Amino acid sequence: MFIGDSIHFNQWQSMVCMVQSTIQSGNHTFNNTAQMSIFNIEEYNATIAFYWAPFLVESNVDPPSMRYGKTDPIITLQSISKHGDYWKDSDYLVFNTYIWWLRHPKIKVLQGSTDFDEIEIYIAYEQVLRSWANWLDQNIDPNRTSVFFSSMSPTHVRSSYWGGNEGISMCGKETEPIQLNTSRQLDVGTNRRLFEIAVNATRSTTKVPVRFLNVTTMSEYRKDAHISFYGSRSAKDPGTLADCLHWCLPGLPDTWNELLSLYIIHRA
Repeated sequence: MFIGDSIHFNQWQSMVCMVQSTIQSGNHTFNNTAQMSIFNIEEYNATIAFYWAPFLVESNVDPPSMRYGKTDPIITLQSISKHGDYWKDSDYLVFNTYIWWLRHPKIKVLQGSTDFDEIEIYIAYEQVLRSWANWLDQNIDPNRTSVFFSSMSPTHVRSSYWGGNEGISMCGKETEPIQLNTSRQLDVGTNRRLFEIAVNATRSTTKVPVRFLNVTTMSEYRKDAHISFYGSRSAKDPGTLADCLHWCLPGLPDTWNELLSLYIIHRA
């Protein structure tokens, strides 16, 4: 089960496509609810699921149908058990949470039934992942379930980061990766502070080991791998409409899944 935001849904789609290409036609089904998408492979009695939880804890953008038009998410810091009831029986759990944290420097945190406080994202992010780690230790049997946490997927919304084309502010019309330069760390705007908080959180569990899947650095070079303006139904203006957040399929998420699959096979 993949648990997280639309980037993780992107990765789930990739995994489904990769698996579907190897099974007989007609031996699978799709089931969708407001919160979850499930690909069931009848021949192997196996499922690959995606569960929408962009903050891992409960928020006002759950379920997905509620997220549209909401620019100011409100989260409840320690309310993870309601979501977690759907996760417990999985053999493999793959988590992520990142993109929705970047909207504002502070995030609204519910206090009581209607009131909320605004807390710096770094404080809230650390508290959420602490709740997540505690939930894992209290609810997951490490002898049955393997847990992974995917690092943040980078965006490519400012061509100035890589000396891009004049007049194009996003990833539109990019056809090649950023040239590898081992003499300095690449900077495309990834929030490294959130990255470090996530690394520390995956090391904080006491009973359940968590494998940290570092896909960030390899992905930062792929300014050419986004959906760009090809997913837009409007006029194709790469300077304003390019989707520099999600990824083309087949594409980079396939590489993430190959990495994930190697860890799964190694454990087996």
